[in-house]
Amino acid sequence: MTDNKTASAKSDATKTENLPETTTKETLPPSPLHTDHGSTLIAEQVVQKIAGIACREVPGVHAMGSTGRRMLSSITDRIPGSTTNVSNGVQVEKGERQCAIDLSVVIEYGYSVVEVANKLRETIIDAVEYGTGLEVVEVNVQVTDVYIQGEDDHDDDQSDQVAGQRKNTELS
Repeated sequence: MTDNKTASAKSDATKTENLPETTTKETLPPSPLHTDHGSTLIAEQVVQKIAGIACREVPGVHAMGSTGRRMLSSITDRIPGSTTNVSNGVQVEKGERQCAIDLSVVIEYGYSVVEVANKLRETIIDAVEYGTGLEVVEVNVQVTDVYIQGEDDHDDDQSDQVAGQRKNTELS
């Protein structure tokens, strides 16, 4: 009987010897945002603006955001002294060291959606990682429309006519 207890104790010791060592303190990879001298915190709006500016640099991107958001932006752009919202169509989920970015874009007709989406990912990852030090884990691109040249010109003329009619009606 003692032989069975000894054999069992030896097999238990062998099992624990083969287990990897675990530490109670998790070690995180080094980050330019966390140093021995302090930490740097970056707001989501900063990442949104950098991604929005980078997105506008990619050939084939006509506009950013959903139809309603683009309409609201076009109205606010007409107000004297207003500024252009460069983060329109950009959503960011940010942690301490990483972020994920979701884009909503309109592609110009004649460009490959796949090529534009890949170029968007490449450009935005480079810009955000360089500008913030955050690791970009994913960039999701949602193409909401295809812009055909001359299509919006007609819509703008109609909206100007409607605005003129409202103004004339208000003055009467």
